[in-house]
Amino acid sequence: MSATDSSVTIIGASGALGFALAVRLAAAGVEVTIGSREHSRAEETAERLLAAAPGCRVNGLVNADAAAAHEIVVLSVPFRSHQETVAHIGEAMHEGQLVIDATVPLAASVGGRATRMLGVWQGSAAQQAQELLPEGVTVVAALHTVSAATLGDLGRVLDEDVLIVGDRRVDKARAAALIGQIEGLRCVDAGRLEMARIVESLTALLIAVNGRYKTHAGISLTGLPDTLW
Repeated sequence: MSATDSSVTIIGASGALGFALAVRLAAAGVEVTIGSREHSRAEETAERLLAAAPGCRVNGLVNADAAAAHEIVVLSVPFRSHQETVAHIGEAMHEGQLVIDATVPLAASVGGRATRMLGVWQGSAAQQAQELLPEGVTVVAALHTVSAATLGDLGRVLDEDVLIVGDRRVDKARAAALIGQIEGLRCVDAGRLEMARIVESLTALLIAVNGRYKTHAGISLTGLPDTLW
């Protein structure tokens, strides 16, 4: 397993999944910087996080400043603003940083159904991000199958897998080390970044399942070895 990062930036933490992830990581002792297009909104979200996880280390900055603040940046934004956001934060990022992209190109982002996916020229949101970011900034895709409602409730016990895809094992291990600080989440290497188109589409599948059964189901893989990293 890679060395564990003790700080992270979350772009899109005012959204359901981004905020839920911030709550869990902050409660685990990770320093969290909230990124937003507006500084006032970033600070407001940081205050919400402090109320949800008292005593945590958190601050709020505009997106570009937040993206430059830590070596790992989580991206959790609606797909309609994905390209613009990535291009903007990329101007402030530097070689060696890692982006964990949790964005899903759901049709709901443009007024369609949440159970349908949009076509992405590059193949997936994560691949679009990798194409837009400067050289030396790498992207992995993860967290698409974790329910925001479950993740954000500190009273809920988690017991599910997080599928991580990316082109370099070391990057995936680094992301797994960060996410693995959340008790109950097991990270699984699901292949190269080109697999992001499949992993992202699992969100639409789970939305359909959860809608039918009125629950917040996740994914758990069987038959894996005890040591994954």
